[in-house]
Amino acid sequence: MLKSLTITQMYVPDQDEALDFYVGKLGFEVTNDMEFGPMRWLTIALPGQHDRAVLLEQAGPPSMSDETASQVRELISKGAAGGHLFFQTDDAWKTHAELKERGLEITEEPVDRGYGVDFGLRDPFGNHLRVAQMNPR
Repeated sequence: MLKSLTITQMYVPDQDEALDFYVGKLGFEVTNDMEFGPMRWLTIALPGQHDRAVLLEQAGPPSMSDETASQVRELISKGAAGGHLFFQTDDAWKTHAELKERGLEITEEPVDRGYGVDFGLRDPFGNHLRVAQMNPR
């Protein structure tokens, strides 16, 4: 039976720029950065959560043709490629202010939605990120 989800994947057009954003601005840590056959295997995780990583995969061969990779990059830039990450925080308003101060693209201001306060932002490529402060159940 399945035990745990360890790695999720999202496409990024530029892995070095993704590192600058996710590690430099969001505070992730690099868990793997190596040549893995014909591709760069680049995973990141939040500090203390290395059992749950995100693979920052560059769209292209060997997993897809150059033509498909071009289409994927276009979809990413439109925010339509399906890349989504969801985070929790203890203080959505404080986290929002810190991320805005770091120059991140906030796409939706914090809103109390009943279940908690959340807001949206995008990475430099168009992938969606959401941050939520959940109410106690």
